[in-house]
Amino acid sequence: MPAADGTVIDITPQSAGWKHVGFRLAQLADGQRHEGFDAARETCLVLVAGTADVVAGETRFDNVGGRASPFEDRAPGAVYVPAGVKYAVTARGPVELAVCTAPGSTARAPRLIGEAQMLREVRGAGTNARYVRNILPESEPADSLLVVEVITPSGHWSSYPPHKHDTATAGGETVLEETYYHRIHPAQGFAFQRVYTDGRSIDETIAVEDGNVVMVPCGYHPVAAAHGYDLYYLNVMAGPERRWLFRNDPDHAWIVAPPKATGL
Repeated sequence: MPAADGTVIDITPQSAGWKHVGFRLAQLADGQRHEGFDAARETCLVLVAGTADVVAGETRFDNVGGRASPFEDRAPGAVYVPAGVKYAVTARGPVELAVCTAPGSTARAPRLIGEAQMLREVRGAGTNARYVRNILPESEPADSLLVVEVITPSGHWSSYPPHKHDTATAGGETVLEETYYHRIHPAQGFAFQRVYTDGRSIDETIAVEDGNVVMVPCGYHPVAAAHGYDLYYLNVMAGPERRWLFRNDPDHAWIVAPPKATGL
């Protein structure tokens, strides 16, 4: 059952056993309010679905969001809140609110993240194609947070070839914890996600249902959407360095390798 403030999922660094990423999901009814404050953590509020009024410190943003579903081809509402600033979200109708947090400073100001700042891209091709919206990429100001959402069509693979970002390698790979918040359409469907390390100290394959969260402390983490069901996921990443540099699993890197030139 949801808490009084609508919270249905609450992952903290303490509960996850890591250092950086926090993720909370709240389901709000019309007029319901969700508040938060952290002196040492920045927040990206993402309206996965619905419309809300957001107050961050002395700044007010009205009618944020508006899409009916994460599967609607439109940007979510999003507000950046720096550390040390209290925020309140008041729902205008049903709202699905993601609260994404990571270590931050008080040096920034609250801001609305507009659709023009959420760059869109297509990654992969064929049944490896997926559709990405960068809500808070490294090109936009923040201290630690990286936030992105992805639509993976029915029968397609995503986060593929399997890649990881758990080892600091200058210019090659950064250390980033990550959460995947999954939604599925139609909702009775399912997807699969595998999380595994090179030495298989972790090797888990998870049947993902609508509303599940998968935590990725380390290792490779590919996703597959079952035939007949589209998959949405919201990623939250953070680590010591705010850059997304990853390493593909060498066993599967050939999938995206350029074709070798042939002589005549």
